[in-house]
Amino acid sequence: MSSPAIAILGTGAYAPAKVLTNAELAQRVDTSDEWIFTRTGIRERRIAAAHETTSEMAAAAARTALADAGVSADEIDLIIVATATPDMLMPATACLVQSKIGATTRSACFDLNAACSGFIYALDTAWAMLGSGRYRHALVIGAEKFSGIVDWQDRSTCVLFGDGAGAVVLGPARGTARLLGARLYAEGGNTDLLCVRPGAKPVIEMKGREVFKVAVREMEDAVRDILEQHHLSAHQIACVIPHQANRRIIEAIAQYLELPLDRFFVNLERYGNTSAASIPLALDEARRAGRIRAGDTTLLVAFGAGLTYGAALVRW
Repeated sequence: MSSPAIAILGTGAYAPAKVLTNAELAQRVDTSDEWIFTRTGIRERRIAAAHETTSEMAAAAARTALADAGVSADEIDLIIVATATPDMLMPATACLVQSKIGATTRSACFDLNAACSGFIYALDTAWAMLGSGRYRHALVIGAEKFSGIVDWQDRSTCVLFGDGAGAVVLGPARGTARLLGARLYAEGGNTDLLCVRPGAKPVIEMKGREVFKVAVREMEDAVRDILEQHHLSAHQIACVIPHQANRRIIEAIAQYLELPLDRFFVNLERYGNTSAASIPLALDEARRAGRIRAGDTTLLVAFGAGLTYGAALVRW
């Protein structure tokens, strides 16, 4: 018996109102707008207010995605929140989201931590669970409040990260739009390159140059594998939505694929690296900007601490 076709039925996103510019950061640490932008492609990032918890941002993105999909909260029977910055160690942020959006208490809820690759990991997990036939509609959310774990005196990391959330509703495909495939990987021997260790004040630690090199290699591997698996060439991809970590990484992937950079959707300049929220936030913006049309094949690709990486294909 073949698995039912599963599609992204709707998307949503949420970004805090507070904008922190490079110029403002330059008043805190020894840096400048030029130094940050030329090395990362970031001009500004969003910073959550005290009351804007990860679950609050996730719920806001989820409501928008539900409205876009035309699916009610009562129809959701699976909620997965990809996050490395949960509200609490327990319960799961997904349980808090369930309550905030008024979803049925019979829905399964859990968090998933694959850092910046979290959304693709969660997408594949939800797809498999829906494909089993035991669940019908899922909310897959990437949400992060990285401003709470950034060392604001470390210019090598504090300039990179921002807060936000993105969400998708998965369910039975309507027409031709559907998920085509996903591939997930991890290289656990590189855990010290990007991590947050336990302590009184956990903060992000990153070996930037090493992360850059591995990230480019991992994303290229993930792209090559998924395109080969589905017998596609890069030129058949209408839009690439990469993890928004560093413009130089995105440029390296574009060069590898031999695709023009305008085939990539990039909102890094305005949001910085929002980790697990990065891809779903960009996906929602790309759809609403008309960058994704019926019949298009979209490639999602990410890397994150772990080091984790992966890719997914969606045909709309």
